[in-house]
Amino acid sequence: MSNEYNSESIEEAFTRFLNEGKFRKTQERYAILRKALEMNTHFEVDALHIAIESDGYHVSRATVYNTVELLEKAGILRKNVFGQNSAIYEVNRNNHIHLVCKQCGNIREIDNAHIAAHVMQLKTDNFTPESFAITLYGVCGECSNKE
Repeated sequence: MSNEYNSESIEEAFTRFLNEGKFRKTQERYAILRKALEMNTHFEVDALHIAIESDGYHVSRATVYNTVELLEKAGILRKNVFGQNSAIYEVNRNNHIHLVCKQCGNIREIDNAHIAAHVMQLKTDNFTPESFAITLYGVCGECSNKE
């Protein structure tokens, strides 16, 4: 996915992905897609399911899990596993760096144009990068101040 996006073009990309893979195009899948796009932070699949249910739209947890997997394969969502935590997802919007606090588990994102330019220029073993997310582990300022 490119850094520039809008929900309409993402829905069109998802429709193309479903058509190419011969997957069914259901209202539930599109409702899950729209709710995932509304999430403003990293989220677990169960949190996405709860958010959909709280909107009054009933869909099974299995459908949410299966659709999230399809959204990841389509390049719309990015799956992250930080440390020994369970998988969390985010909309695949841009290249960025995750700062993960090893003490409180807080996750912050930063953009760094210099690092982005360097990473995107890397070409090794016939591999050309298209996007990235880098994860740095450390201790956040709040936890450092507590020590």
